[in-house]
Amino acid sequence: MKRREILKAASSVATAALAPALAQAQDKYPSKPITWVCPYAAGGNADSRSRQVAKAMSTLLGQPIIIDNKAGAGGNIGTEAIARGKPDGYTIGMGNFAPLAVNQSLFKKLNFDPATDLMPICLIERGPLILMVRNDSPYKSVKDVVAAAKAAPGKLSYASGGIGGSHHLSGALFENAAGIDMIHAPYKSGSAGATDLMGGQVHMMFEQMYAAMPSIKAGRLRALAITSKTRSPLAPDIPTMAEQGFPAVEVLNWQGVIGPKGMSAELIGKLNAACNKALQDPDVKEKILSQGNEVGGGTPEQFAALIKTEAPRWAKVVRDAKIVPE
Repeated sequence: MKRREILKAASSVATAALAPALAQAQDKYPSKPITWVCPYAAGGNADSRSRQVAKAMSTLLGQPIIIDNKAGAGGNIGTEAIARGKPDGYTIGMGNFAPLAVNQSLFKKLNFDPATDLMPICLIERGPLILMVRNDSPYKSVKDVVAAAKAAPGKLSYASGGIGGSHHLSGALFENAAGIDMIHAPYKSGSAGATDLMGGQVHMMFEQMYAAMPSIKAGRLRALAITSKTRSPLAPDIPTMAEQGFPAVEVLNWQGVIGPKGMSAELIGKLNAACNKALQDPDVKEKILSQGNEVGGGTPEQFAALIKTEAPRWAKVVRDAKIVPE
């Protein structure tokens, strides 16, 4: 008994001695460069936004933030790398719509659980998609598309940047809401799908607004609807899906900062504060708004609530449309 009491006392002393050291380490955070994992390839929107926000946060935190692109498997590889990181605040990353709210329903097995292995830190942005057709298409409205699809089931096609992405899921949601049957044509990227849309190989496409607007403004493509709840101030002439009778087809592609489970409230609080300030940086804010996206921000709890709401919604779309990965 005496030996056990001695060991217990020694353990208590060690724990008490360690606690101030841990607290001091968090007070000095960050004291070295931070790694920011981006689950998508360099040059894409997730990568660009990662670099813009990380640069502004780096200035605020006083340490470099290094972008580490780990692309593949619909964002799963990079997101898993974030989940496997140490919860010391030196491994964070971009959390995206698909790996956080879709892929658990889409893939038979994930090596991480978005709900328990990751910690939301701050929402960065949300952005709508635009349903578009060729400029010489006979379809002038969403109702025209629905009428044509009902007249010829399984004939009309829509492009996407890959199975399970926001392009695809928007189309599947539209099919379900309108009670129509169309052909899904997945491409390796959204730009490849848009190229074939302009070439006449497919009939339509839901594309993210920032990518759609240049071709729409150039007169190569025609916008039929936007998937946000209200019209965009950048394109006030494009009606919403709700205005045309399909309020269920509301889609906002979103992304934000996440970290591995086990991060302390103090670390998350510091990163959240830095992200919120970075989003108000004039350059960062302008880049988000100029693409027709909403600036995010807010608390970690608000970001977590968004993910919790989105996951079951898209699980139902995946299930109803019987979507399976390639």
